[in-house]
Amino acid sequence: MREDEQAVNEEHDDTERAGDSTTATMDGPAGTEALPNEETAADPPGPREDGEPSTFEELGLEPRLLEAVRRRGYERPTAIQRRAIPPALAGRDVLGSAQTGTGKTAAFTLPMLQRFSDDEHGTLRGLIVTPTRELARQVEDAVGEYGATMSIEPMVVHGGVPIGPQIEGLEWGCDVLVATPGRLLDHCRRGTVDLSEVQVLVLDEADRMLDMGFIDDVRKIVAQTPDDRQTLLFSATMPNAIKSLAHQIMEDRVEVEVGLEKAAEGIREVIHPVDRVAKHELLLHLLENGMEGQVLVFARTRDTTQYLSDYLERKGVSADALHGGRSQEQRQRSLQAFRDGETRALVATNVAARGLDIRGIRHVVNFDAPRDPRDYVHRVGRTARANETGDALILMAQHEWTYVRDIEKLTGEAIERRAVEGFEPDFTPPPPPELGDDDGEDERETSPLNRGRRRR
Repeated sequence: MREDEQAVNEEHDDTERAGDSTTATMDGPAGTEALPNEETAADPPGPREDGEPSTFEELGLEPRLLEAVRRRGYERPTAIQRRAIPPALAGRDVLGSAQTGTGKTAAFTLPMLQRFSDDEHGTLRGLIVTPTRELARQVEDAVGEYGATMSIEPMVVHGGVPIGPQIEGLEWGCDVLVATPGRLLDHCRRGTVDLSEVQVLVLDEADRMLDMGFIDDVRKIVAQTPDDRQTLLFSATMPNAIKSLAHQIMEDRVEVEVGLEKAAEGIREVIHPVDRVAKHELLLHLLENGMEGQVLVFARTRDTTQYLSDYLERKGVSADALHGGRSQEQRQRSLQAFRDGETRALVATNVAARGLDIRGIRHVVNFDAPRDPRDYVHRVGRTARANETGDALILMAQHEWTYVRDIEKLTGEAIERRAVEGFEPDFTPPPPPELGDDDGEDERETSPLNRGRRRR
């Protein structure tokens, strides 16, 4: 198999297959202790000229939820929260688009919990569908924290773990279920979950579910919920397939867009052109010269991820690997060690591109430029969270300039090219594209990941 073909098959290596009751061969890591916060800094105090609410109180949240928000240390809502929460509280369907790290979890969790605040508990009324188990666990944590003062019982189901304990938990009952598509459909087929009383359906990271081939599964899930449910669909990007899905499953919807398809504020971006064979040496050089704090490195394939982790360890840099080829227990240990600061560099495939929320990541290094430019936005969103700053680097070999060009066209921003002394490439890096010029679009190789099909 050619390396580029292998890259296509492994770059999105966190797919959970429907009907797998014991393992999820490519599901995201389950970081049970991960902080679910994905909020960035909100606007400064003071009245807003656009008339939007500037405080959580003005959003119309009830006192118990306001107390939960204060406990988490948030003083003012982010843009997506200001624009999505009021219509959601009013019972409208919401189609929300916002870049990673802007507070989408609270934007759908808070209005859902307020709707359930006065009802009897123990009946499944809220369903949140996410693409990966890591994200599912973090969302469940958020629901649990926000709903703690309201006796809201959340539960999470996903692949990669035995299904028996999940069946027992569902028999006890819950108010809000957070699930990945494959495992949820497995429960539906077994008759161990009933979606007939769901009042609020949330589809989180819908574009990711499209890329992973879950859209058909999502349609099957939606079909098992009541027609009069409220639907909240959130997506970091808005491809046509997601717009079409929203049109089919939502009524009287409000559309909210915030900062689409750009790296978040506070991220300093740079491209280091380098010969392909020297990439690993450049990575080590950067880690030993100038990079401070923890570093998240993204590679395209499992083999490259493991090789880089082993290479850095041999060179005296504490490193670990995170990819779909490792067991659930191994991935949890790797993630926890990185979260605790025991590991300086975590080398990962795209299992860590979304859902991973670890404070203090100072640098994100794209050892391999992603084939899908949207993945770049999510990768670099792992840094500069909660009003912090961070650096996003691309180590660009000659064959990757087209991927980089697509990233710049997607974000509408040119990224500085800066060769590192001693690692100057033998090739001449092409200049940034003329943004807004669509010429050459047909040169990009079409990725099967963009077609919404699950690979068999």
